[in-house]
Amino acid sequence: MVARILCVEDNPQNMRLVRKILMSAGYEVLEAMDGKSGIELVERERPNLVLMDVNLPDIDGLEATTRLKAQQSVAHIPIVALTANAMHGDRERCIEAGCNGYVPKPITKNELLNTVAHFLATPILPNSS
Repeated sequence: MVARILCVEDNPQNMRLVRKILMSAGYEVLEAMDGKSGIELVERERPNLVLMDVNLPDIDGLEATTRLKAQQSVAHIPIVALTANAMHGDRERCIEAGCNGYVPKPITKNELLNTVAHFLATPILPNSS
């Protein structure tokens, strides 16, 4: 069964890069351009993993993550922050908001694929965060 990954990203170039990397590795990619539609897609489609940009135009990625992790029905889905916020403390803020992982931008193919493989191979148990 092919893993389904939702990428929530408002930058078309970044979305295209992530889509290309993931599809070349055999993953199915779902896309959302903002936090609100990202939340709706998670609730409706139940992807295996979410890649969440932090800086989004409506609900930022950390707020969207917090809202998703508060819902028992989808809280087990791992969320990895993809962000240009790579200053001291940014990783910790992402984890505190409920993200299970963190990949700084600019992303590299190997780092993205290794991170995705890690979270798809490691089940996230409900109430483990």
